[in-house]
Amino acid sequence: MDRVSSSMKQVSNPLPKVLSRRAGGGGLEAERESFERAQTVSINKAINAQEVAVKEKHARTCILGTHHEKGAQTFWSVVNRLPLSGNAVLCWKFCHVFHKLLRDGHSNVLKDSVRYKNELSDMSRMWGHLSEGYGQLCSIYLKLLRTKMEFHTKNPRFPGNLQMSDRQLDEAGENDVNNFFQLTVEMFDYLECELNLFQTVFSSLDMSRSVSVTAAGQCRLAPLIQVILDCSHLYDYTVKLLFKLHSCLPADTLQGHRDRFLEQFRKLKDLFYRSSNLQYFKRLIQIPQLPENPPNFLRASALSEHISPVVVIPAEASSPDSEPITDLVEMDTASQSLFDNKFDDIFGSSFSSDPFNFNSQNGMNKDDKDRLIEQLYGEIAALKEELENFKAESARGAVQLRGRASELEAELAEQRHLKQQAQDESEFLRAELEELKKQREDTEKAQRSLTEIERRAQANEQRYSKLKEKYSELVQNHADLLRKNAEVTKQVTVARQAQGDVEREKKELEDSFQRVSEQAQRKSQEQAEVLDTLKRELAASRQELQVLQGTLESSTQAGAEQSTRIAGLEQERDSLSQAAERHGEEMAALRAELQQLRDTLSHEQESSKMELEKLQTQLRDKESGEQVLQRRLAEEQFALLQGTAREAERMVQDALGRLEDPAHIGCTGSADCLLSRTLAASECVERLRDAHGKYLSNRAAVGSLLPCLALFAHLVSDTLLQGSATSHVAPMEPADRLLEMCKQCGSEAVSYLSALQDPGMVEGADCSLVMTCLGRISAIGEELRPRGLDVKQEELGDLVDKEMAATAAAIETAAARIEEMLSKARAGDTGVKLEVNERILGSCTGLMQAIHVLVLASKDLQREIVESGRGAASPKEFYAKNSRWTEGLISASKAVGWGATVMVDAADLVVQGKGTFEELMVCSREIAASTAQLVAASKVKADKDSANLCKLQQASRGVNQATAGVVASTKAGKSQVEEKDSMDFSSMTLTQIKRQEMDSQVRVLELENQLQKERQKLGELRKKHYELAGVAEGWEEDAAD
Repeated sequence: MDRVSSSMKQVSNPLPKVLSRRAGGGGLEAERESFERAQTVSINKAINAQEVAVKEKHARTCILGTHHEKGAQTFWSVVNRLPLSGNAVLCWKFCHVFHKLLRDGHSNVLKDSVRYKNELSDMSRMWGHLSEGYGQLCSIYLKLLRTKMEFHTKNPRFPGNLQMSDRQLDEAGENDVNNFFQLTVEMFDYLECELNLFQTVFSSLDMSRSVSVTAAGQCRLAPLIQVILDCSHLYDYTVKLLFKLHSCLPADTLQGHRDRFLEQFRKLKDLFYRSSNLQYFKRLIQIPQLPENPPNFLRASALSEHISPVVVIPAEASSPDSEPITDLVEMDTASQSLFDNKFDDIFGSSFSSDPFNFNSQNGMNKDDKDRLIEQLYGEIAALKEELENFKAESARGAVQLRGRASELEAELAEQRHLKQQAQDESEFLRAELEELKKQREDTEKAQRSLTEIERRAQANEQRYSKLKEKYSELVQNHADLLRKNAEVTKQVTVARQAQGDVEREKKELEDSFQRVSEQAQRKSQEQAEVLDTLKRELAASRQELQVLQGTLESSTQAGAEQSTRIAGLEQERDSLSQAAERHGEEMAALRAELQQLRDTLSHEQESSKMELEKLQTQLRDKESGEQVLQRRLAEEQFALLQGTAREAERMVQDALGRLEDPAHIGCTGSADCLLSRTLAASECVERLRDAHGKYLSNRAAVGSLLPCLALFAHLVSDTLLQGSATSHVAPMEPADRLLEMCKQCGSEAVSYLSALQDPGMVEGADCSLVMTCLGRISAIGEELRPRGLDVKQEELGDLVDKEMAATAAAIETAAARIEEMLSKARAGDTGVKLEVNERILGSCTGLMQAIHVLVLASKDLQREIVESGRGAASPKEFYAKNSRWTEGLISASKAVGWGATVMVDAADLVVQGKGTFEELMVCSREIAASTAQLVAASKVKADKDSANLCKLQQASRGVNQATAGVVASTKAGKSQVEEKDSMDFSSMTLTQIKRQEMDSQVRVLELENQLQKERQKLGELRKKHYELAGVAEGWEEDAAD
């Protein structure tokens, strides 16, 4: 650059004329024209009818064009001239390019595209009629683009590529929970459209073959890259918003959000997995994998475990069909070369080689100044080339560095997420470990306390058993001691009695000794003479006394021994008494403890008894409540039965009232329809009788009775009205009998329903009288049935052949008329009118050819049905045997021939300018419906594996496609011919504008009223057509059979 500046300083006035010319306005116009030409070429190359993927360089040129002009006017001006409604592949590639512009183009692309939203919706509905090829794909993709435009219009903070930070996401919701709630719902709808396109593309591909390496497969898979980019951001934002909502709202309120998220999570995870296995995506995009389990929104800490899915597009990634990517610097070079070429076109090529015409001035040779200028030009060209090389290398290096930086950022983000996840997991595991430790300690404490309680219980039980044994032993010892005490007391008593006897004997001996002494003294005094005798007696007495003294001494010794023994016994008694007292104290303690145990046991028994009584009371209360509820349920069931019977009675009475209504006199009906209604009512009465019997046996079985009552009232009312309508077209005598029987049937039905409402009459209610009346009505209907048809059954076969031949002839005539009209239009019309007429008549010719093929296929299938089903009978006998089917074929054939004639007339009027395009569209749809009726009537008795049936179905699909072509060409012609009146209100005053506004409102109300009336009229006409067609072809009779 220093060399350039130093060289330029040597020239005092460098190239002033050239610069002044380039600064003119013509250069800007030329630049604008070249820009539009380049954009048109790139758009046409990107959006073409070839079934290959859109080349990346053409799409990038379109994106740079939107940034250059700060909008999408040029894009839409070019796209509006493309036949998007006529070629599905062209429309598919348009959707792909438009999706790229909405994501990566200028922000004004959305504003410039909103005005075309309705056209995209119409095109989506149009392509939705085609179920094969790209039809459904285009329809769903257009719905997705419309949803994307509506989402960004409602939420302008979201850029087209959906890349936002968490702070920007919070600002988008304005920190309002209501805004976050609505934003989540809109994101769900947006993501649902993305997933629908994803699934539809995959379902349209044959995954058993390597479709991703074929041009057609890549054409369908290429737009999914944009879908994957959108889905990754939408999934991330949805998870974050749901965590925010769960932190502010109850979990039950967000149950619907969680269910919808789980469904979309499973779909998105499956689609990401299937996409990552395709070879086409492996070189173009790095698809993230979603976690194994969805986030748990009920746990706030789970937000830290969420990893935002990052989609990485390698810097060297390119489509297989794309050309090498050139640097952005080449745009400047291209524009400079384009400007130089334009300069050569204006001033000539010689001027570029000799811009100042120095060679021709004064006929002089080049001087030093010329050489200096040439040298400067050479240096400038070399410097430009070197500068361009530097720019190209720097741009390539910058692109590579940016790609590497994006990869490193993605890896860094992923590592950060992994690190954060590992930290969170470690903290979570640490918390769980601490919690487990606490639980283990609590469990050990509980185990120890349980062991201690069990040990104490065992010890108490052992202590109780020991105490019981000790108590038994003490009782036994006490009994033994009492026995011993009784024996000792008895022995003491015996000893005391013996001692008393000894003392008594001693006293007696003392008394006797004293008496003897006194006697001896008296004798000695009185009888001195007998002293010797007395001495001898005295000696004897002394001997005897000695013996007695010895005896007394021995007795005294025995008494002393007895006293000693008694003292020992008393001591033993005292010790036994003390031991008994001690045992008594122990017994008292044991009795106290035993009493305490008995009190505890009695208290527990009392509490258990009280609890048992309480439970028994609750059980009795529950049983009584259940009885009350059962009675209430029975009452409510009977009330429900009464209400249903009351409503059914009201319905039947309404039907009886309508029999006398003058407005009902104009209603007419057929005997076949009456018989079908009567048969249905009779079957309903049988079911009602069974349900009534079940209800009488089990009052809880009211559920089977209520539907039968409602159906009974409906069918009986329908039978009464149909009988009245049939009587209006019947002879007088049968009509009177039929009307009288209908009234009697209604009265019996009302009586039966009234009996069901009375609790005392429910068991006696009988519907046999209603059944009898229905049988009589059926008999009268049989009398009123027509006994003959306009055409004899033997002639049905000839009539079928005639009608099919007439239909084929009518179609050929219609095709000839269309060819004639096309020749007249080419001879008399020019310009847009000729183009519109040729397109409409050409589509009508294609429709007639498709109908002709369908009629031929129907005749072949009909012939096959007759040959396979008639057996040994003749075709006429087969047609006569299957008269209803034959009449359906005749009706369908007539409808096809009539529809072809009416459509040709409508096309003739449209070509002449006297008809409307809507009439032609309605005629084409009507003839498509008639052919569908013919197909349905033809394949009723056909074998499902028949080859002719397959041909007929293919011909039917051809008719549907031709009908869609007629509708599309008519719409295109209508939009091309119609001239929109320009609305210029600049010269009108405020009063005039107000007046025009009121007139417009009045006109709108009138048109809406007319539209409503016409729709009602159309509904009534279709209803009447269905009734007449059913009566004529015996549909109701077939349904009754």
